[in-house]
Amino acid sequence: MSHFQVYKNLSNATIKFIKSLRLKKYRLQENSFVLEGEKNVTQLLTADYHIKMVVCTTPFFNLHTHLLAKQEIEVFQVDEKTLSSLGTFQANNAALAVATIPSNKPFELSKRPYSLVLDDINDPGNLGTIIRIADWYNMGGIICSSHTVELYNPKVLHASMGSFMRVNVYYTDLSAYLAQTELPVIGAFTNGQNIHDPQTTWPSTGLIVIGNEAHGISQQLIPYIHQKISIPRYGHAESLNAAVATAVICDNFSRVISRGINFIQK
Repeated sequence: MSHFQVYKNLSNATIKFIKSLRLKKYRLQENSFVLEGEKNVTQLLTADYHIKMVVCTTPFFNLHTHLLAKQEIEVFQVDEKTLSSLGTFQANNAALAVATIPSNKPFELSKRPYSLVLDDINDPGNLGTIIRIADWYNMGGIICSSHTVELYNPKVLHASMGSFMRVNVYYTDLSAYLAQTELPVIGAFTNGQNIHDPQTTWPSTGLIVIGNEAHGISQQLIPYIHQKISIPRYGHAESLNAAVATAVICDNFSRVISRGINFIQK
């Protein structure tokens, strides 16, 4: 039995509501976010999110009616020009969805060896890419500082390529969080142990802290770092992009895990 209702016209109030969600102020006020693009919306339709509405073109509707029919939502069929005017994509010929922002709550760290801790990551593209990296390398989740860029920023969602639906993300005071954790805490620095050194050993499980793009890991978090690591520099670049550094570290740790060597049992 179909649970969705299909409309051919968007009211001015609905248009205003959707466009307002481009701004963080209104996302928080309405507890809602917008997701754009065919792949993202189809993934959202099968994910554990409460979807309020879908605005789509006729081709998207015809192709994905079976997914829409499983939802108790409003569906608006519009032309491409109208759809593109609602979101932040320069062009969108498929769909956008409005969904409820889930509550920010701590998650139980899984049995996966490592989770990421992000200390004031400011760039939306970096956060979205890091979420995608965490998904690729099957990290246990991401714990973000309170000042890390908002998860439901459209640029974060776009850069994550749907991975935000599969990776647990929690915002909290990192000092308090790290003070109470029983897990080893590993921090990325410019002067830590070389992650490529075969003599370097790692705990079998832990938290990996990635610092702010410009300032690195905050001074107040350093007392909670049990082990400092660094990516060796072979050229002359001053630094690495935070997301690139995260990928290099995750790849190195994943290779160590797969080989089952260089571990110190906690």
